[in-house]
Amino acid sequence: MHLIVINPNTTASMTRLIGESARAVAAPGTTVTAVNPDMGPASIESHYDEALSVPGLLAEIARAQAGEQAADGFVIACFGDPGLDAARELAHGPVVGVAEAAMHAASFLGRGFSVVTTLGRTAGRAWDLAERYGMTRFCRNVRACEIPVLALEDPESDAFAAIVAESRRAVADDGAEAIVLGCAGMADLAARMTEAVGVPVIDGVAAATKTVEGLVAMGLRTSDRAEFAPPLPKTYIGLLSDFEVVKPDIC
Repeated sequence: MHLIVINPNTTASMTRLIGESARAVAAPGTTVTAVNPDMGPASIESHYDEALSVPGLLAEIARAQAGEQAADGFVIACFGDPGLDAARELAHGPVVGVAEAAMHAASFLGRGFSVVTTLGRTAGRAWDLAERYGMTRFCRNVRACEIPVLALEDPESDAFAAIVAESRRAVADDGAEAIVLGCAGMADLAARMTEAVGVPVIDGVAAATKTVEGLVAMGLRTSDRAEFAPPLPKTYIGLLSDFEVVKPDIC
């Protein structure tokens, strides 16, 4: 089985961390390749960033499917789950977003969870996704540490201590029985945080990797009927000309 984990931002060091976290939970015999686009934002911290990350994300899916080792499934490793619906139209195998997987995993482990994320300006997106995924009955709160995404990699930022402190407040004040990490760049913190906070801490990269792996193992893929059918053939012009969808050959 070959899974592609896509970091939709262009920061290669974060992609390496995400890949390591995915490979740590993958079953023997599952190959995980972590990639990031060669165009787009360095980090995703706004609706603008998210929108401009999607073309590069879709290009990575198309590239993976055209390669010699075709991908069996995909993980979108950004907590905003950017481009998820479009990716499902394009991909041949199942596609799962890290927010989607993490929230569902948390709902298995307690009656309520809080999301601990980076910047407060992204909290609205997390609430939107909780509603979309039917998780509002479980989501107690969305809390921000006000730490920029790229600062998670800076040892001088003391990000771990800030995330632990906010998670402890979520347990004490929100009644959270589990914590969902609200950024793929936090993927390497989950085990240490579970010990430090005293409740399950869910990394969406790991949760999404195991979810896709399970779907592939069951022989399942996204339905191609109606909404998630392949995109209709049409012309794209200008900067998006490479994304033109051509009519498939009929044998």
